[in-house]
Amino acid sequence: MSKPKEFWIKNMVCNRCLKVITQELHELGVIVISLELGRLLVEAPKKNNDEILNAVTTVLHTNDFEIVKNKVEILVERIKLILIEQLQELPLHIKVKTSELLSSSLHKDYKTLSKLFSTNEQTSIEKYFIKLKIEKVKELIQLKQHSFSDISYILDYSSINHLSRQFKEVVGMNMTDYKNTENWKRNFYDEII
Repeated sequence: MSKPKEFWIKNMVCNRCLKVITQELHELGVIVISLELGRLLVEAPKKNNDEILNAVTTVLHTNDFEIVKNKVEILVERIKLILIEQLQELPLHIKVKTSELLSSSLHKDYKTLSKLFSTNEQTSIEKYFIKLKIEKVKELIQLKQHSFSDISYILDYSSINHLSRQFKEVVGMNMTDYKNTENWKRNFYDEII
């Protein structure tokens, strides 16, 4: 009997992904013990390690995911997932600095994390988190349930002006123009870098 195998998956950032991966692995005789964004733990009593690896690789590649192979990439994926999880519960009230959150969650010095992330992704952790927040702003604008001031509060911006500046810098247009175009372009979290 094989023991459970752990895989880290690049760019797996939505709950729909989890359902699809679980179902397709089940069809190949691989039991999903645990699947959370970016991390997969499986076993297959009737398969050897190579067969498990082939099944997981096939399912992931079919769904445009890839297995993270080295420790640095795993760390970068974990950073992304921690930041994405920050935006799941709104209103966002950041109680600790992002640097402190990442350092304590990953048990690494922030300077080390920052350097690894920047080297791998060609952007800083801060800029990545800003882009994530701006995608959430786009979503909230599209829902048409909140004023810009409300959105600023919900995403823990110090002021609407701060949010407006960041939005224009990232998107290339102001929030009012974005809202009025209704030709909304949004990026999936796994496309943000």
